[in-house]
Amino acid sequence: MAQNSFLGDMLTTLFERRWSSSGITDTRSIEKMCLSLLDAEGEVSGIRLATAILDRYAELDAEAKLAFFQFLNSDLEIDPAALHALSAQYLETGAYDDYHAILTTAEPRRQELLRRLNQSPGATATLVSMRVDLLRLLREHPELRRTDLDFVHLLRSWFNRGFLVLREISWNTPASILEKIVAYEAVHAINDWDDLRRRLYPPDRRCYAYFHPTMPDEPLIFVEVALTKNIPSSIQAVLAEDRPQRDASETRVAVFYSISNCQYGLQGISFGNLLIKQVADELSQALPQIETFATLSPIPGLMRWLSDLKDNPTALRLAEGAGNDDELREMAAHYLLKERKTSGAPLDPVARFHLGNGAQIHAVHAQADLTEKGQAQSGGAMVNYLYDLTQIEKNHETYVRGEDLPASKAVTGLANAAKAHLDVTPAD
Repeated sequence: MAQNSFLGDMLTTLFERRWSSSGITDTRSIEKMCLSLLDAEGEVSGIRLATAILDRYAELDAEAKLAFFQFLNSDLEIDPAALHALSAQYLETGAYDDYHAILTTAEPRRQELLRRLNQSPGATATLVSMRVDLLRLLREHPELRRTDLDFVHLLRSWFNRGFLVLREISWNTPASILEKIVAYEAVHAINDWDDLRRRLYPPDRRCYAYFHPTMPDEPLIFVEVALTKNIPSSIQAVLAEDRPQRDASETRVAVFYSISNCQYGLQGISFGNLLIKQVADELSQALPQIETFATLSPIPGLMRWLSDLKDNPTALRLAEGAGNDDELREMAAHYLLKERKTSGAPLDPVARFHLGNGAQIHAVHAQADLTEKGQAQSGGAMVNYLYDLTQIEKNHETYVRGEDLPASKAVTGLANAAKAHLDVTPAD
């Protein structure tokens, strides 16, 4: 971890340098400025122009931003006819020059524009924010998805594992970053600084985040970890103010109880799989007695699924909060193991994430999250996903092949018991 901290600090110093603006106002439209940047040959002039474009973009109103993205989407598009002709020519010749021409023609000019914009110091964070605007526009302008694909293509390369820096977040982390941890927490809200301290300061608590060297003060994703003796069955026990604290050396289980993505502009670019595996490696080295890695996870789609089973009496009772704990656990186990999207992936989004990463469903608990949010999304049910480091690859391959999802015998038994509820035919 010390090596990672040193690397992160070094990269932070490098990337905190700022470009000195020339102070010259460019009166051209942002579209003409972009075309000029694509034609610019000088590195210094290109960086200055890129900076001016990003500054101009920041001043645009909503209508002008839409026009800007429409310009990227149409004016900087590929030429399908030219690409077709070049492909036919390469099919005949197999020549290197024809192959090179295909590669050049197949890439939209907006990709090169985004690369050149990214030359400006601090531009990566600005482009991530720019994609936030684009994602909002997609709801009413789905034709812009072509441009979004180009953003995703480039952001995946800029934010690949080789550039990410893992840092432990502790009570001694700068307050500016701690404030963002509070703001970005998406699973279990952090109520105040005392609540945050309970999650970071005790010896049996950990928090880790990924950072990018061009965004040193912005966490990309973070995970909160409870070090325990046993796998917990409720979030109340994990977050209780009066819970007994243990020395880390006395623990045997690392529980990932909250994983929060921080940057909406990086939607669709997954860091969670890498984060969990690297944190598991870090903890294994620092605390070799840790022998179990598990989660305590929400089931965010459960109540919505139950509400859709309008003719099922058990589902109706559970949706109205009138069912019992055994029924809830059985229906939750069935939902997690059996309900699939048309693609064959699990219906529940958190299940897709963990099972796709090679975990297995270990246990399902009722009355595990008594918060208003927990009751609304799952009737208070939660699930443990188990990360058996010796089985991750095998479980992942099973998931990819669309076979039966890996689960403990207890969970499989609960899912089988749910058949008695689901096979019920309502009375006329």
